[in-house]
Amino acid sequence: MTAISSSWTGFSRALTIAAAITFGIGVERSGLLGEILRYWPEIVYQSKQHIKLVLVSGGLAILIGVPFGILLSRRAMRLVAEPIMQVLNVSTTIPTLAILALAMTVMGIGERPAIFALWLHALLPIVRNSYEGIRSLPPHMLEAARGMGMRPRQVLLRVELPNALPVILAGIRTALVINVGTVPLAFLIGGGGLGELIFSGIDLFEPAMMLAGAIPTGILAVILDFLLGRLTVLVVPRGVTAMR
Repeated sequence: MTAISSSWTGFSRALTIAAAITFGIGVERSGLLGEILRYWPEIVYQSKQHIKLVLVSGGLAILIGVPFGILLSRRAMRLVAEPIMQVLNVSTTIPTLAILALAMTVMGIGERPAIFALWLHALLPIVRNSYEGIRSLPPHMLEAARGMGMRPRQVLLRVELPNALPVILAGIRTALVINVGTVPLAFLIGGGGLGELIFSGIDLFEPAMMLAGAIPTGILAVILDFLLGRLTVLVVPRGVTAMR
């Protein structure tokens, strides 16, 4: 089964690389690449803004979401955990544009309302995975830890968190990668990012300008996903998963 999975993963990667090369050759022959590179200074500047928005909003979501998810997993919070989760679920059903509009009415325009909307957008996957990662641990594992004389804090730090780490990191990875694709909407309220090229290209019927924003956005998402995947392999303790 592992051999089949590895073969399929290798085939998928080869297919993706082949598709990217084919696309690149087509763009080069059409002369579109030169048109896109005309916007190189804007791409560099707006990519920095894009990365800043992702890192700040994602960092705040991690700092709040992980501890909050762990708190909800405690026995004392059992009665209110699911209702709180449902409130968070409802918040994610609100369209991002509506959240941006509401944030703009309260905070004005610029980076602050954009960061708030992106933070709210990233919060649920992190809270949910932190909560489920802790709750899904086998009871006998926790009983063994308590039987060894560990205090609740020691059980959390030495048993629960290390074993729940793959699930928690998966939530963080999902939230941040999705945020990369959501950040372009921040341009609509003056938040910056690659959305300026994308939406300006749409308004002006300039495919090259639109692609100058869309392609770097996709590349940033792929790079971030790869880096977080490698970080997961490095951070998760040996023996918790079969990743290494």
